Amino acid sequence: MPWLDVPPRSRLVRGSGMTSASFLDAGNRGRHIIEFKELGKEDKPVLDRFFRARYYENSHLNFTNFFMWRTPYHIRWAVEDDVLYMVNEWEGKLSALQPFGPEEKWREGVEKFLAYFRAQGQTLSFMGLEKDFAQFLASYEGASFAVTDDRDNADYVYLAEKLITLSGRKLHSKKNHLNAFHKLYPQAEYLPITRELIPACRKELESWYQLRAAELDADPFIGYERAAIHEIFDNYEDFALKGGVIRIDGRVVAFTFGEQLNCDTAVIHVEKADPNVRGAYPAINQGFVSHAWSDMTYINREEDMGLPGLRKAKESYKPVKMIEKFNAVYKGEK
Repeated sequence: MPWLDVPPRSRLVRGSGMTSASFLDAGNRGRHIIEFKELGKEDKPVLDRFFRARYYENSHLNFTNFFMWRTPYHIRWAVEDDVLYMVNEWEGKLSALQPFGPEEKWREGVEKFLAYFRAQGQTLSFMGLEKDFAQFLASYEGASFAVTDDRDNADYVYLAEKLITLSGRKLHSKKNHLNAFHKLYPQAEYLPITRELIPACRKELESWYQLRAAELDADPFIGYERAAIHEIFDNYEDFALKGGVIRIDGRVVAFTFGEQLNCDTAVIHVEKADPNVRGAYPAINQGFVSHAWSDMTYINREEDMGLPGLRKAKESYKPVKMIEKFNAVYKGEK
């Protein structure tokens, strides 16, 4: 299915016209409960169809992301009446993603989630919502949702052209770092990731994690990410990804991979570089966009997760916009 060339929209979406009384009845009578299943590699074509049917800007809304994190978050999915439903679980707490399908089915989707969460003995909570669906919940007829902005998970989006040229006063220091890298390592080369290069990428990945061995016990997500990247490399050709490496004297010192998110944006899933090689990060950042994504308008480099150092690094590249994400919790009938 081709990427739909649909511009982003931000608007308030009203309910379907169901009255408050009929909503309460729907919540109390016996309802079909969604039957979710585990996410597998073979499910990619199905999820791709839903994520490509609309202009989504959230960096999480792609199969690769969910596949990478399906184990720690116990991600499950189902399709009913041409709507994709997804849930995840962390430390026993369930959360839902917004239903993916036509807007006229959003209300039905919320009702099905309410029934499912009731059956699990939990309160319906949504995470990672795009703005239009968050507005839909904020004005929901018959039920109240507490909708909050999730700043720590907002995506940083940059102009691809700016990441390539690093032009302008604000990016002058980045260009200096890149020039210093090329001066120090004139033999450095950029190469697209191929099957032959994956073993070298794995080696660099392990070196990167060895430098952070002390952090593994304190932050389990470091280990989850490590396993996820290896799994992507195991199945690299099945994911329609683009990737690149920086190689110096036969050694891969940096690698990255990403994919097209929507009609005008690429998302960068992973970027690793040897911190002892000065300028390796700016080199892989600029080289990847230049060689793989020069035809895109925007580059989404995901969120900072509330980490001060990561926030400073992402802000230093001067994003052209931030993609807001929202969470919502069901508060009861109204």
